[in-house]
Formats: sequence, structure tokens, C-alpha cells
Amino acid sequence: MPADVARITDLRSLRSYIEMTICERNELEVGAFRMTERILLRGGTACGIYFCMHGPRSVKLTAIWETDRNTILFYGSNGQRQHRTQLTADTSLTATTA
Repeated sequence: MPADVARITDLRSLRSYIEMTICERNELEVGAFRMTERILLRGGTACGIYFCMHGPRSVKLTAIWETDRNTILFYGSNGQRQHRTQLTADTSLTATTA
């Protein structure tokens, strides 16, 4: 699966990129559905953020930003990975800024 590369400078841009990508890949209107997020912990330390878009007919589309690899993984409603985006090395976000 080829990965996109993106440069994201802040948490607001990360949220926006994830929402736009989920909507584009699933033919949804941007801003029409609620998105929630949770900080993921490993051994008590933040290791990523889980994003969930609550779509039509109770469909849930998700993305996970892995801070270790600085990668965003996108998943479809069936739980299978649909897409991957590699963030550039100069992206300086931390999961604790959520």
C-alpha cells in the first residue's frame, strides 16, 4: 500500500487532514459528521491519538496517529486498513497536546 507524505505543523492541522482524508476516501461531506478522539497510552505514556468519525447509519471510520513512527493509519468501517500517511520528520507534534 503506497503511503502519502504530509507535513503537519500543529494539532489543528492534523485533525483537519484526518477529517478531509476520511471524507475524501469515503465520499462524505467535510464537516457533516462528528469526530471524536482519544489519547492512546502504552505503559502510561502517550503513544498516539485515536480518531473516530461517526458517519451516517452508525458507520464509524477511524484513524490512528502513531507518534513513534509519525504515521497516520486510516481504517474503513470493516476495520481493514485503507490508507497510510507518513508525516515528515520536521513535524513536531506530541500526543499530549490533544
